[in-house]
Amino acid sequence: MKIAIPVDDKSVETNVCVSFGRAPYFMIYDTDTKESFFLENIAASSAGGAGVKAAQTIVDNKADALLTPRIGENAADVLRAANIKMYKTTTALAKANIDLFIADKLALLDEIHPGFHGRGGN
Repeated sequence: MKIAIPVDDKSVETNVCVSFGRAPYFMIYDTDTKESFFLENIAASSAGGAGVKAAQTIVDNKADALLTPRIGENAADVLRAANIKMYKTTTALAKANIDLFIADKLALLDEIHPGFHGRGGN
């Protein structure tokens, strides 16, 4: 299974980024091989629609799940259409959230916000 996580740096020991659409990078972690790789989030500098563009990146990289503290409605719709489940992170560290996910201790993300639509963030 492939897990996607918005992160601040290209390291397994990095923090989960609080902003999904504006995260500098996405870590893709494979639970079968225990390998990870990092993608630059080209949507981060978008004038608008960063969340949707970021969500499409997750879809294009064939992730099965997203671990994130929050996500906007439009981005969530893109992920839902691709059957990608969203889980709410509980700690700052990406690696700790991966471990919690594998142990089935992360809740599904059900607090989807309306999005910022050009007002920064997302």
